[in-house]
Amino acid sequence: MIRLRFDRDGVYDIAATEGRLSRESLVVGREKKFVEGATHASPFPVPRPGSPLPPHLFPLPLPVYRSPSSFRERVMTRYAVLVLLAALTQSAAAQQTVATLPVADTSIFAPLVLPTANVYRTGSGRPGVNYWQNRADYDIAATLDTATKSVSATMTMRYTNNSPDTLTYLWLQTEQNAFKANSLNSLIFPQDSRFGARGFEGGYVFDRVEQVAPGARANAPSRKLKVTVRDHETVTKVILAEPLAPGKSTSLEIAYHFAVPEHGADRMGHDGPLFEIAQWYPRIAVYDDVRGWNTEPYLGQGEFYLDFGNYNLAITVPAGYIVAATGALTNGAQVLTPTQVARLAKAAKSDTVIRIVTAEELASGAARPRTSGTMTWKFASKNVRDAVWAASPEYQWDASSWKGIMAYAYYRPKAAANWSDAADQSRMSIKEYSERWFQYPWPHISAIEGPISGMEYPMIAMEAQGEDVYDLYNVVTHEIGHMWFPMIVASNERVRMWQDEGFNTFINTFSEALRYPEKGDQMARAKGERDIIEQVMKAGADKPIDIGPDRINPQLLGISAYLKPSVGLQQLRQEILGPETFDEAFREYIRRWAYKHPTAADFYRTMEDAAGRRLDWFWRGWFVENARYDQSIDAVQTRMNGDTTQVTAIYGNKARGVLPIRARFTFSDGSTQEFNYPAEVWSTNSVRYLRRYSFVGKTPTKVEIDPDGRLVDFDRSNNTWSAVGK
Repeated sequence: MIRLRFDRDGVYDIAATEGRLSRESLVVGREKKFVEGATHASPFPVPRPGSPLPPHLFPLPLPVYRSPSSFRERVMTRYAVLVLLAALTQSAAAQQTVATLPVADTSIFAPLVLPTANVYRTGSGRPGVNYWQNRADYDIAATLDTATKSVSATMTMRYTNNSPDTLTYLWLQTEQNAFKANSLNSLIFPQDSRFGARGFEGGYVFDRVEQVAPGARANAPSRKLKVTVRDHETVTKVILAEPLAPGKSTSLEIAYHFAVPEHGADRMGHDGPLFEIAQWYPRIAVYDDVRGWNTEPYLGQGEFYLDFGNYNLAITVPAGYIVAATGALTNGAQVLTPTQVARLAKAAKSDTVIRIVTAEELASGAARPRTSGTMTWKFASKNVRDAVWAASPEYQWDASSWKGIMAYAYYRPKAAANWSDAADQSRMSIKEYSERWFQYPWPHISAIEGPISGMEYPMIAMEAQGEDVYDLYNVVTHEIGHMWFPMIVASNERVRMWQDEGFNTFINTFSEALRYPEKGDQMARAKGERDIIEQVMKAGADKPIDIGPDRINPQLLGISAYLKPSVGLQQLRQEILGPETFDEAFREYIRRWAYKHPTAADFYRTMEDAAGRRLDWFWRGWFVENARYDQSIDAVQTRMNGDTTQVTAIYGNKARGVLPIRARFTFSDGSTQEFNYPAEVWSTNSVRYLRRYSFVGKTPTKVEIDPDGRLVDFDRSNNTWSAVGK
């Protein structure tokens, strides 16, 4: 070890022991510092112990870490580092052998290692010139049997291979199999938990699976070929009879049926005669340039990853039922009354709510053209990644519109106290997110009341009754916010839940504040989330954000995947980049990756590219690692020079994570002054940062770090310095 001590005259003493330094103690006065050790050749001779500091070394631009009282002392710390390195070199030379032990850059500011850029995904975060993704188009005809509580269907899925690879097999997502006996879901989640099956046993039954190939000759009829099906529970492998070449398409025809679980992992199910139907058809898994086939099992907690396509649905239900679904209703004249058709036309031009089906009409039977037999409702949608539906004989139906986009609400009379406002809540949500971030692209948004506590699908937001209108809006606008993440920006939810749930929770704070400002503006709502994260950090219960959702303790899911990433984005917007720069960059991310599949690296790179700032330290601390945040006032020294108070302040960073410094000085005359420093000031010394100030005619009585609580800081007991007697 080498230890350097300085007396008040700038005379030093060196004591050396054998061994190489990696992080050695450097003692300067009473301050103990750490420096990164290395072996360097030095052009400067090592002075003898007891000699004065050589004046020719004074100007070297090394950091000053403490408040000196003379020019001589100001260079002590700078010089000490050089002496340390020179002594190391001398010691190594004496041994005639230099043992080099490379040490990786472990600083929070080290470059973040991201996947190598390529022709598919660029270093700027843009989709590359050869970016590709596959496509799946569906035609599905389904019948709901309300007596047996089951769905039977036939499906044709046309799959287009835009990849450079020939595919000899396809993988289907068969999520209903999570409700089979002894499924992985049942072995992980307790039966009575949110994602448990509540004792229900179901699963898909495939009646027929065939590949439909083009005819052997031009104009010849298509051929139906036998395929091999391998059941792997919630994913199913289909070995094609004919391989699918790049740039080509093939189709699968599947006939199937399944029993509808009452509680389908809180993502679908039924409540009496009301059915909310999702994960209801075998969906093609995503084959992408990042992982090939994405075959993570469906356990209930991790959500979905799907390709885009067009959907045509034909839903046959008892005639007394009203159906809501993804897509535009294409046969309204056949399934609605003339009065309802006229009301919908009026609502299409109204920014106020029009009642399409009323409670009185439900009670009298006038809500349906007829009540016997069955009716088939038809819906069509373009460029969506999924399609779902709900049906009930008790649905009231409200409608409004914004810029030609319909905003619907479907709810039972028992929920009317809160839900009579839901269509307008839906309208406000799409307006807010469209105007702030990216235009909503589809013909309607529908809020649907039922047993599902909160779930999102293209054009569909499923919610429960809600405690009051405030509680309902928080859920409605959250699920509608998912139309942007992941319905438009289609990241892989089953791998990185935070990339949709966290982003959505962040944009929700703007919508909630707009609707009900009496419950707090956007900054107040963000602070509420921040306070929760600070408490979780203080308790040591927080986890890294970038963890697969199926590995997160369900009790911490809301913290890890929702609140913590939301708080991170708020810190990035308000305290690091600034609202204008952040909003431009965030919009650019949405624009670049609309209807595509971004990874976390694509997000990081786009934000840096559009904001013009390297943020490795932020991504690492907040998203990749599990850094804590704790700034402090380590020391404040004041000295009078005539009518000027000279102040030296040492700001401390007690944890791994770094954030900007927001300091407030309060003076003897009652005035205050703010000093703000970017997080990069910690880059050369992530433990302490020293600043000197001069104040004419006034003396500081208090110095505070983050006095308004804008930054994450899990220990605020060390954030204030007060003058003696003040």
